[in-house]
Amino acid sequence: MNTIKNASIIPFDSKYAKDFAALNVAWLEKYFVVEPLDVELLENCQETIINTGGYIFFAKVDNEIAGTFSLIKVEEDMYELGKMAVSPKFQGHKIGQQLLQFCIDFSKDQQWKKLILYSNRILENAIHIYKKYGFKEIEIEKNPMYKRSNIKMMLIL
Repeated sequence: MNTIKNASIIPFDSKYAKDFAALNVAWLEKYFVVEPLDVELLENCQETIINTGGYIFFAKVDNEIAGTFSLIKVEEDMYELGKMAVSPKFQGHKIGQQLLQFCIDFSKDQQWKKLILYSNRILENAIHIYKKYGFKEIEIEKNPMYKRSNIKMMLIL
């Protein structure tokens, strides 16, 4: 498939909160299950992510939300890349890679030191892309926040 070049990346607006939740729930239900922490973050994203110093961005193609991701504050100069999802309609068009590149550029502009993420090894394409963009596997906690997580990665900015 071709890369969609006319995707614009826009910041959070409460009118897109339902898109943020819907994209992530669809992805989670396809591969895993929606966990209680997911519900809390997705249903109350303004309070749990934005109001705690985090960010949410969307890829928009024409007038349609094609994908999303969040940056959840962990420490002053370290954020978790989380809740990244691309609509099935737009998968295979490199929307996820455009979001990831935007995420890295934005994080560098903020002068943060590290990005971390949690994933699962069955998501081989995602892991490959994270590695391509410089993320390295690091040791995961004994009891990670998400039951589905079996890999933790970090990017030193």
